[in-house]
Amino acid sequence: MKPDYRNWMPRGMIVGLGTATGVLAAGSAAAVRSRLPMGRTAKHLAGAVLGLGAVGCLAGAAWSLYARAMFSYEGGRQLSRQIIEGVASYIELPEGGVGLDVGCGSGALTIACAKRNPQGRMVGIDRWGVEYASYSRKLCERNAQAEGVDNAAFQKGDARHLDFPDETFDAVTSNYVYHNVMGADKQALLRETLRVLKKGGIFAIHDLMEPSRYGDMDDFLRKLREEGFQEARLLPTADGTFMTRGEGKRLFLSGSTLLVGRK
Repeated sequence: MKPDYRNWMPRGMIVGLGTATGVLAAGSAAAVRSRLPMGRTAKHLAGAVLGLGAVGCLAGAAWSLYARAMFSYEGGRQLSRQIIEGVASYIELPEGGVGLDVGCGSGALTIACAKRNPQGRMVGIDRWGVEYASYSRKLCERNAQAEGVDNAAFQKGDARHLDFPDETFDAVTSNYVYHNVMGADKQALLRETLRVLKKGGIFAIHDLMEPSRYGDMDDFLRKLREEGFQEARLLPTADGTFMTRGEGKRLFLSGSTLLVGRK
């Protein structure tokens, strides 16, 4: 049995864009040839508008196909795997230690961390909402079984309010999750994750940390150090670390940044 970590670019989106392209293109042609009591100019204007919509959907479908190929675990580039392994490389658990992966999705990062730390165990949490219907706790558990990993467990949870006491985990991690939590203060999400980290524990959180989403992260780091965190750094990852600058721009991942350190 092989693991199925799914693809960050869902097939349904590509199918939807392709269908929309065909419908709009057909509508454009029909508008121009229409026998409705409309002037020639109005018909051509309607056809042009629908035609532009078709071109936009076609461009979106083409980009989505490119992104899906880049993110595929089975393809040549396997960018998702490279990012997951890159983040996991920062997680080190002590003997008997426990780590937390917030927003585990299909379990890829949780399992990667567990494989790297057989002396400890990992817990992956996710809300597995309807917007990510192809991800589930059962999928995570099947993937762990396929990878031969028995030191990973999965449960439902909310990144905004983690159902764990302060200083529960020896390490915390997350990958491309918080920017998807609509309406939430991103620095507050980081604070909530760091709340459950033990003193001396490691953190490695990867996300799109542009100022427009996260605010002043340099000030955030300064406050962490003032509060006694031993180490806190921001590492850009779309600079050749996890992906090239060109890939980051084409995939709209240029803001990819890894927040790492020790409490």
